[in-house]
Amino acid sequence: MDKQTILENVKEYYKEHCSVKEYKDGDRINYAGRIYDEEELCNLVDSSLEFWLTAGRYNDEFEKGLAKYLGVPFCATTNSGSSANLLAVSALTSPLLGDRRIKKGDEIITVAASFPTTVTPIIQIGAVPVFVDIDVPSYNIDPSKLDGALSDKTKAVVIAHSLGNVFNLKAVKEFCDANNLWLVEDNCDALGGEYTMNGVTAKTGTIGDIGTSSFYPAHHMTMGEGGAVYTKNPLLNKIVRSLRDWGRDCVCTGGQDNRCGKRFEGQYGELPYGYDHKYVYSHLGYNLKITDMQAAIGCAQLKKLPSFVEKRRYNWDYMRDALKDLEDVLILPEKEENSNPSWFGFIMSVKESCKKTRDEIVDYIENNNIQTRNLFAGNIVRHPCFTSLENGKDYRIAGGLEKTDFVMKNSFWIGVYPGMTKAMLDKMVTVIKESVK
Repeated sequence: MDKQTILENVKEYYKEHCSVKEYKDGDRINYAGRIYDEEELCNLVDSSLEFWLTAGRYNDEFEKGLAKYLGVPFCATTNSGSSANLLAVSALTSPLLGDRRIKKGDEIITVAASFPTTVTPIIQIGAVPVFVDIDVPSYNIDPSKLDGALSDKTKAVVIAHSLGNVFNLKAVKEFCDANNLWLVEDNCDALGGEYTMNGVTAKTGTIGDIGTSSFYPAHHMTMGEGGAVYTKNPLLNKIVRSLRDWGRDCVCTGGQDNRCGKRFEGQYGELPYGYDHKYVYSHLGYNLKITDMQAAIGCAQLKKLPSFVEKRRYNWDYMRDALKDLEDVLILPEKEENSNPSWFGFIMSVKESCKKTRDEIVDYIENNNIQTRNLFAGNIVRHPCFTSLENGKDYRIAGGLEKTDFVMKNSFWIGVYPGMTKAMLDKMVTVIKESVK
């Protein structure tokens, strides 16, 4: 049996066993789900039959394709979005950056209303996260708090576009530029979003120095596990790839030898002259690469990404319009000015005027088979993982976190992923209205 016959059988298998079931009233409505067809399965099987396993031709295709979509020259895949964040922050510690290098004890401004792995890498590199409050109803960093967080130790700002809503990139970028700070955009929940600044529209994740993405099944596109780091800066790209690939100095890919033509020439550190360049390490790195099977799925998903983004926008707009008569009891989300978000979820906060608590509302919604989520950690400094950390030493809070705590207690969100039909959207609208009335 040849490969083409196998792939034709895979297509038939998809049609017989993987077709999407039509939604019926009462079925579970999850906040996210995988959207795929026979192309993903065929790519996966094709890659497995080649049995290259580690990053190969599909990975090369995916990195080039995502870079082209984003409009940047450099993209490096990783095994997860969390690893992407780790690489992005760790890259800023490289000695190759000179005076701008982040050292232990330096400070990085971020928010506490986030997913843990936006904050975790800051602590892991020995830096001090400085938490500032967010704004409601954007659920993003409040730029007016940035100046109050600045110190002579500040080296970077690392923040996410919350649930796909673009943070005020103009204000944050101008703050970073004025103070010679790095800007890392955690773009894991916002892939495909756009922001217009000074008359130029660009994709989120490409306006700061480094952007990151996650391809976990809940996100805008998936390869199961997986992520990416992207940048316009060739030096940062070199550092990211070195850290991702064990910290090595050599740029050869897996299975490739002597790309530079000088593999056994050169003096590195205190090694003997001519030491094999494939085993020279310029950073203390990791192995955070993906497999080619993951990348094969990603190549098929990338073709669908524009349609995924448009469907998310449509679903969010539909929910926003359908729930506008609840603004007396719920704070509905507002998109950032000059942005065209690629939404991850639709968030709401319960007002004091509502006779129900967030927990009572969520309980009703969940009991009606609709999946909800809190805004991730809510306030990360209130979690057990911070119990052994000392405020003022291991982390710092600049001003208060009143709105962060408000969101922790009063906010929840539902999904707007591309697999949602009008019937599902209408069901969510009905149940949410019932829950607050």
